[in-house]
Amino acid sequence: MFTAISVETIDPISIVFFRVLIGAIILTIAVYIKRLQLPFSLNAWLIFVLFGIVGNSLPFFLISWGQQTVNSGIAGMIMAVMPLITMILAHYFVEGEVLSRYKIFGFVLGLSGVSILLGPVFEGGFHAVISGMAIFIAATSYAVNSILVRRLPRFNPIVAGAGVLIAASVFVLPIWLFQQHNNFDQISLRSALSVVWLGIGPTGIATIILFLVIERAGPSFLSTINYLIPVVAFFAGVMILSEPIDNSSIIALIIILLGIALTRFRSAHLARS
Repeated sequence: MFTAISVETIDPISIVFFRVLIGAIILTIAVYIKRLQLPFSLNAWLIFVLFGIVGNSLPFFLISWGQQTVNSGIAGMIMAVMPLITMILAHYFVEGEVLSRYKIFGFVLGLSGVSILLGPVFEGGFHAVISGMAIFIAATSYAVNSILVRRLPRFNPIVAGAGVLIAASVFVLPIWLFQQHNNFDQISLRSALSVVWLGIGPTGIATIILFLVIERAGPSFLSTINYLIPVVAFFAGVMILSEPIDNSSIIALIIILLGIALTRFRSAHLARS
């Protein structure tokens, strides 16, 4: 929802740059308040650059760019594909994350819901199709990032968050400098405040939580936040931004959530036994 507000008067590259920059500043301050230290090794910073691109810069840009055409509710529901992709990747790259018939059927069911959802998007013309696919790729990027965080060397969550956002800021800076973007006097107050919030909450604070949860519970558990993302995005868009609502979107939302729930069924059953 806040991305939808931001793109009203701010171009996608500027949104990404200021979002990661604000997050980097907040977490760097947190590092020094906690009397921690950023690493000096080249290997650590190469890892931070990888996380910064795959988990921040690329998906932030794709979502912002896509939401110039696709409304926030639809974008949020497309993002629900993330746990399904994470589940497939985790089967191959994370020990103990094994596919079952429940997960496979849930994956197929979830993709069916996304297909229903993308139907009206595809009817919106070529630009709408590309926008929808950009958001889909962003969800895939988040899934890849959650696997990388689990497999690559671990750092203190605050240090890792600061390093990743600093690397993302440095990566985006030259692109932002050479990109033709809108003048500051054209930016509305509500768009500016939305970008500030995106930097503080969904980027700065959420990056720390990301590393903590993946370290403690694994990428597949983290991916179940996508129960909330499509629901909150859909109803926030409808109630606050007055975005259109139709029966196909509601049906798609239900199917996607059922698919995600089914992928968790077996693990929950085993946990009780």
